[in-house]
Amino acid sequence: MGGGAFADRGGGSRVGKGLAGGVVRCVIGAMELDFSALAPREAYRWMIGTILPRPIAWVATISADGRTNLAPFSFFQGITANPPTLMFVPVNKRDGTPKDTLRNLREVPEFVVNLVSFDLGEKMNASSAELPHGESEFAAFGIEAAPSTRVRPPRVAAAPVAFECTVHSIVLIGEGPLAANVVFGRILNAHVRNDVLDAAGRPDPAKLDLIGRLGGNSYARTTERFELERP
Repeated sequence: MGGGAFADRGGGSRVGKGLAGGVVRCVIGAMELDFSALAPREAYRWMIGTILPRPIAWVATISADGRTNLAPFSFFQGITANPPTLMFVPVNKRDGTPKDTLRNLREVPEFVVNLVSFDLGEKMNASSAELPHGESEFAAFGIEAAPSTRVRPPRVAAAPVAFECTVHSIVLIGEGPLAANVVFGRILNAHVRNDVLDAAGRPDPAKLDLIGRLGGNSYARTTERFELERP
């Protein structure tokens, strides 16, 4: 518990100051965390360590003067098919300033979400490094780009699936370091590699071989699957 001091409340529970000043209540077989009392960085660690696995959006954007950016985000999900829409969340940097992805979207409200297969994991991870503003991850890490069809940012040529999107809206939640900028994007077009499709022309999860984000430096593969028939 990070050396927090706990007081016995009786009934098998203890309450005290835990990690980063958050209030932690321990009961038999469980622990409760008061997220309203946790420092943002500590709340973030608990969230990324328990909301698992998270799909990865490898997002390509472009500035008004044509400089490209490519960065991964694991707060990402599809949200509706009517109209086709997805979301991802570039949180603010530790100094409270916006990431280049968000800066670009405010200049050119278009982006491409590239899905990440196992063989692209190393380059995706490399692109999470913080480069000087305006320096392209495509060039810095030898990631081949391909032109998009309906938006200005390029896509990752080797990505198994790439969604071309326009910004529907950006919702700000919180302020300062780690505050969220929830980007909702309308999907206009998708590129799907032929070699990830099954005989019926549908996506084959085994061929997609996508990876997901866990806590810390860990990732998961989608190579182990099971089926449950819906009632």
